[in-house]
Amino acid sequence: MLGAIAGDIIGSLHEFEGTKTTDFPLFTLGSFFTDDTVLTVATAEKLLTGGDYAALYRRWGAKYPDAGYGGRFKRWLATPGAGPYGSFGNGSAMRVSPVAYAFGSLEEVLAEAEASAAVTHSHPEGIKGAQAAAAAVFLARAGKTKAEIREYISGTFHYDLAPSVDEIRRDYAFDETCQGSVPQAVICALSAATYADAVRKAVSLGGDADTLACITGAIAETLYGGVPFKIARRARAFLPPDILAVLDAFARRFMAGKAWPAAGYPNSG
Repeated sequence: MLGAIAGDIIGSLHEFEGTKTTDFPLFTLGSFFTDDTVLTVATAEKLLTGGDYAALYRRWGAKYPDAGYGGRFKRWLATPGAGPYGSFGNGSAMRVSPVAYAFGSLEEVLAEAEASAAVTHSHPEGIKGAQAAAAAVFLARAGKTKAEIREYISGTFHYDLAPSVDEIRRDYAFDETCQGSVPQAVICALSAATYADAVRKAVSLGGDADTLACITGAIAETLYGGVPFKIARRARAFLPPDILAVLDAFARRFMAGKAWPAAGYPNSG
């Protein structure tokens, strides 16, 4: 989960910049967390406490109304009782990573990923994007190889994972859809050597950088032994106490404490 949040913060300054290089500072004084972090935390709180996805997305959205939500989602937040609106935007995939830690089987993860998406992103592509992102994280946690993850994601969700990062980068442009960002994020994670390398690759595509890095970071955290301590410490410094409280409670419950050092969580006290 911290992998997703750190990726969001790293990508925040590049969202509309069209960055086409991996050579950039991971954090600057101007870095910030976005709606990707806020809604990932909302998903985590739902898994911790129960309740309703829609209600928690609205509650966290009201706490952070200027986090950078898309136009349709912002209208949904502002309309009590509004139902799903058929979106296939990548918002369903950027907020889903906690689901992969909270369940013990792939079938449960896929069902819960759909539930987390369907309150807003009810289009089949919106649900598929959330399921693919959650599945990639879960399979990595389960110790599957990169080849096995690639085979499952491409075979189940019919995403083309054959292009290299360099091939994608050449013609890639800003794309907020699941089908235009989830496969690319999976490729960045699977083609990297480290967590930082994966997130740099995601940003370097020159697209929706915070969300690409968020999805990529969630997968990379599980592939590469967690978020490196220095990156985790820097990312946590951008987070307010209420977000840190959910992040740490989630780690204690679903990562069994022993996963904290591997995931790069500094000792909180």
